[in-house]
Amino acid sequence: MNKLTIANKTNAARLDQSAAAMYLTSLNSEAGRRTMAQALNVCAGLMSDNADALAFAWHELRFQHVTAIRAKLNEVYKPATVNKMLAALRGVLRCAWQAGHMSAEDFHKAASVKSVKGETLPAGRELSQGELTALMATCEQDTTNAGARDAAIIGLMYSCGLRREEVVTLDLADFEPESGRLVVRGKGNKERTAWLTGGAARAVADWLAVRGGEVGALFVAVNKSGRMANCEHMTPKTIYSMLAKRATEAGVKSFSPHDMRRTFVSDLLDAGADITTVSKMAGHANVTTTSRYDRRPEEAKRKAASLLHVPYAGRG
Repeated sequence: MNKLTIANKTNAARLDQSAAAMYLTSLNSEAGRRTMAQALNVCAGLMSDNADALAFAWHELRFQHVTAIRAKLNEVYKPATVNKMLAALRGVLRCAWQAGHMSAEDFHKAASVKSVKGETLPAGRELSQGELTALMATCEQDTTNAGARDAAIIGLMYSCGLRREEVVTLDLADFEPESGRLVVRGKGNKERTAWLTGGAARAVADWLAVRGGEVGALFVAVNKSGRMANCEHMTPKTIYSMLAKRATEAGVKSFSPHDMRRTFVSDLLDAGADITTVSKMAGHANVTTTSRYDRRPEEAKRKAASLLHVPYAGRG
């Protein structure tokens, strides 16, 4: 999208003419707008030579068109991705109907196309305790301001299961050092409470001693010389780059920011935490989402498989 953000570009489009612009501006986060814009671009590209969601005539789509899009998507993408794209498509069709660009009958028929059935294993991986220890040790060995900040961020992401977008939107005022209470703003502007204890609380306390009490973002940028920038918020991309840098330094296999969240959920469930409580801690809208991170059923299957004996001793 060149140098324009999705929000800027959609605001530039005439809302009374672009159903895609209306739909994208209705989403709460820049990350969400970016993801759904990409999904709509793919759908538009399947139906025309111009894969530009903002210029596509969504109001002309009918049931047979959406059915064809679904079939083509299903040939290329996994079910979860197809259903995400179909959700974006339904959203833009709804905006076209609400704007008076298509009839209620045409909208409901087009939007009635069913989601794709199927289940895939969650992408990514969990980090081991040894890997987490190595990451924190690397940060502790870094005596610059970046070392203190990165230890606090890693401790926070693991112990509270925060998304990287949630980390960078935190303000200093969101944290109560005395109680360890942290107010997190998640998807859909939904707030939840997280609690910092143990090593995570100590890491954040060390960072705050360096950061100071100036009003602003909880985590701020630190340049290569270790000097802190003003108290403006970091970007999600900065979190990604920081974790990649620390993984390389610690000799840890590459992982994504979301893998920290996956590890948080998995470790809590392994430790016997109630899945409903874990779901609330993670900010999941549905316990079913949380259950996808539960590795206990796979461990049970592994143990069951070991009960069988294959009579093969090997060539040695």
